[in-house]
Amino acid sequence: MSVVVSLLYSILILATYKEQSATAAHTLYLAHAAVNALVVGAVVGLMGHRSTGAHVGGAVVAALGAFFGFTNSLPLILAESQAPAAIGDMMEADPFLPAKIWWNDEIGGGVDWFSPLGLVLAAAVAWGIAHLIGRSRGRGA
Repeated sequence: MSVVVSLLYSILILATYKEQSATAAHTLYLAHAAVNALVVGAVVGLMGHRSTGAHVGGAVVAALGAFFGFTNSLPLILAESQAPAAIGDMMEADPFLPAKIWWNDEIGGGVDWFSPLGLVLAAAVAWGIAHLIGRSRGRGA
């Protein structure tokens, strides 16, 4: 489910990146992290019941989904704005460029603190939802 949500986010970013302000981009990223976490947390809570390991695993998956949703949108943007061959050039020159862009604040310099905030948000929401749903389903199962 996390892959599907991340793919939808990447497609949304590809469709709207030219019109986005920095505020809109940050808001979409945090909203994606929360939606990804809600979906993952619900699935983990329904399937994992009271398993703490499942809840922690869901938190990790949601955080990874938030990260990869963002970083996977960058090669799509590169291919759309330049040419599909530009992805190969990027992979030869700097394969970690999407992760570097995710981490760096190009406007203000330094770290873009919305990036790790999205990971924390995704992990916390996924764990919380999984815990709530798992706790309520664990009694009757």
